[in-house]
Amino acid sequence: MTTRNIRSQISMVFHLDKCIGCHTCSVACKNIWTDRKGAEYQWWNNVETKPGTGYPTKWEDQEIYKGGWEKQDGKINLKGAGKKKGLLNIFHNPNMPTIDDYYEPFTYKYLNLIEAPASDDQPTARPVSLITGKPIDIKMGPNWDDDLSGSPDHARKDPNLDALSLAEQEAMFQLEKMAMFYLPRICNHCLNPACVASCPSGAIYKRGEDGVVLINQEVCKAWRMCVTACPYKKTYYNWNSGKSEKCILCYPRIEAGLAPACMHSCVGRIRYLGVLLYDADKIEEIATSDEKDLVKNHIDMILDPFDPEVIREAKLNGVADSTIKAAQNSPTYKFIKKWGMALPLHPEYRTMPNLFYVPPMLPIMASIGNQNTEQNDKLNPIAKKWDDKWLYDTSMNDIFGSIDQARMPLKYLASLFSAGDETLMKEKLQKLMCIRIYRRWKTVGDISKEKAMEAINAVGFSEEDVDGIYYLTSLAKFDDRFVIPAAHKEQAIEMLEFTGDAKGSTGFGIKESTKRGL
Repeated sequence: MTTRNIRSQISMVFHLDKCIGCHTCSVACKNIWTDRKGAEYQWWNNVETKPGTGYPTKWEDQEIYKGGWEKQDGKINLKGAGKKKGLLNIFHNPNMPTIDDYYEPFTYKYLNLIEAPASDDQPTARPVSLITGKPIDIKMGPNWDDDLSGSPDHARKDPNLDALSLAEQEAMFQLEKMAMFYLPRICNHCLNPACVASCPSGAIYKRGEDGVVLINQEVCKAWRMCVTACPYKKTYYNWNSGKSEKCILCYPRIEAGLAPACMHSCVGRIRYLGVLLYDADKIEEIATSDEKDLVKNHIDMILDPFDPEVIREAKLNGVADSTIKAAQNSPTYKFIKKWGMALPLHPEYRTMPNLFYVPPMLPIMASIGNQNTEQNDKLNPIAKKWDDKWLYDTSMNDIFGSIDQARMPLKYLASLFSAGDETLMKEKLQKLMCIRIYRRWKTVGDISKEKAMEAINAVGFSEEDVDGIYYLTSLAKFDDRFVIPAAHKEQAIEMLEFTGDAKGSTGFGIKESTKRGL
């Protein structure tokens, strides 16, 4: 009898309906990990406004950056990196982002505020470059398009808008119809990480015990192929140390059973962290799936932690009892697998990311009545509100009618989360809508129980499911949102003492440390 190669993976879910764009997560990460010389421009955690170009600028446009994998002749190959391609571009990599794609890191001459001589004018703190020390005019920064600031210049350049017609794009940016949402991003700690495959020195590796992707700083030789290979652009080059760096998922914290800094500090409580069990032998098969099947196959690979056979095979593969118990209580398993509400970001990159998103339930058109005469007739001319018979109509055609009238086109959201599959995207939004209808019956009472029941039945939920989703979304305590097994002592010793020796044995095998005259 063959035994599956069952492993555990730390996974994350971000609930986009709850993100308020406060950037507390970004600042918490910055203060802990990248507040150093050479890391000024690094934002391991950032929050982008969508539609928008993101950070670095237009990181989603793989025609520019050549990140991720591409399918060719039934196999997948790195799109723009790798040992052979890397050697060809070893002295000049045209697909690597430059400082202009990020921003020139800057600070302010704060001392001028207290040291400036007496004058008729208020002293100012001019911005100065952290690289050159000279005054600069700030033209770019992280989250530059925050809250759609300067949308004609930034939001309209969002690569995901390419899926929309020009007319649809223009409709999105009419002031009365404009909508946006926040997209927090960190390293996805992918199951099929392109950064690992691209490293000529073998410095990047994926931990077997929890799936965290790390860079061995002793082995890294600054080839920077990882920067090109990562389609999410979550690997950065430290110009001071001459090493590549990335999000480490605060592994010293999670080994102690604590939440990462970004998640611990989250004001909107949008983040969930848990354990998934999966069959590692299926990674190649799923990564080479047809694009339309990528999401389904990825989620199908996640195994039921309550299945006795899965538990047996996991134990045979060295997965600890505490990890299996954490997988059973995992909030991410519930959102991704049990309830089917969360989707990966850009699955078409074929890295199989472990950061999943519950999509935003965006508002309907304010001018919806102008679009359809039949619907306009259902608008109460005095109360200026929709008749319950339309908005919460339980016929299969109209029960989720407002989803089709959302200000953010389904096509746009599908480009982000479902590899362009609008049907799959609509399915997730219907689940979000049914929860709202159910809770409207429970709390407001202007919807009948029959209508609420028909809504949840239409998406395959039970009352228990909806109550569970509501609790985890709105009422969950800290320990409900973060279920992390602490590292075992025997594993911790191995992680601390032997990892550096074991990794970096592939690639070019260079062992001399990089020197920088700084």
